[in-house]
Amino acid sequence: MKSTESITDNIPDMQRISWRNDPRLLGFACYCLVLILLFIIPLQALVRYALKEELHSHVLLIPVVSLYLGWQTLLSRTVEKKTSVLNAGILILMALGLLLLPNIVGQSLDPSSNHSRWAACFVLLVGAGGFLFLGSAMMRILAFPFAFLVFMIPLPDSAVFAVEQVLMRWSADVSYWFFQWTGTPVYRMGQVFELPGMTLEVAPECSGIRSTFVLFITSLVASFLFLKASFHRAILVGCVVPLGIIRNALRVLVIGLLCVHQGPHMIDGWIHKKGGSLFFAISLVPLFLIAWYFRRRESRISSNQAKAWKA
Repeated sequence: MKSTESITDNIPDMQRISWRNDPRLLGFACYCLVLILLFIIPLQALVRYALKEELHSHVLLIPVVSLYLGWQTLLSRTVEKKTSVLNAGILILMALGLLLLPNIVGQSLDPSSNHSRWAACFVLLVGAGGFLFLGSAMMRILAFPFAFLVFMIPLPDSAVFAVEQVLMRWSADVSYWFFQWTGTPVYRMGQVFELPGMTLEVAPECSGIRSTFVLFITSLVASFLFLKASFHRAILVGCVVPLGIIRNALRVLVIGLLCVHQGPHMIDGWIHKKGGSLFFAISLVPLFLIAWYFRRRESRISSNQAKAWKA
């Protein structure tokens, strides 16, 4: 009787991935180490910036999460290893273009944009190394872990301001509806609410940009790890912004009602100063319920398909 072997065992260009003995993976690891040494100064500046700016504190965790996702993706996978010079060359040219951007535009960039530029160059060169050492087939498998590195790039101040303004206005709109639904007398002028006995303003600090950004990243990771259908993944990620806006509006509503019924001093209370984490946790509940429902639905569909195939 002939022994059963995997089809890929007879193809020299197809190998089962071995983290210890695979020269391409080792080569890519050495390439990344050299790249880190070359970028050590801008990377150190990026770390200091992320530690100082609360909005960008997640930057420090992104490489760790990306590495974990890549490791989980490659376990027991069989892929064709073929270098892709063209794709690597495109990413290298894009990185060079970013490095020369101040010379191209003829002016220096502000500090936040400079951090973004160096981080983007680093991410592009990591991707170029992936195509050079791992090949297109493996990069297709690792598309999400590599693309996830984009969150290493901090948003420039101008982009942060624009996003804050949008979230702030939408949060104010929903807050106004909430106050009306509760029957609270309210008069609105832009972002300012006139409530009985006090005036409440939805400021940029109330936009919830950081918690919404973290929620968005969390939804991406959850959809990648737990869901298979692209449609389900898109719905889960698409729920993040509405959930973030509703969360912000609910917080404004609670603070406003406390000020109306307990006194204006509640504006300096715990919910306003430290309650962000509580409302963030509340917004996680519907997100994970949606993920749980889709995962259960996919498992049920897979089970029915398996039963139909056996029949």
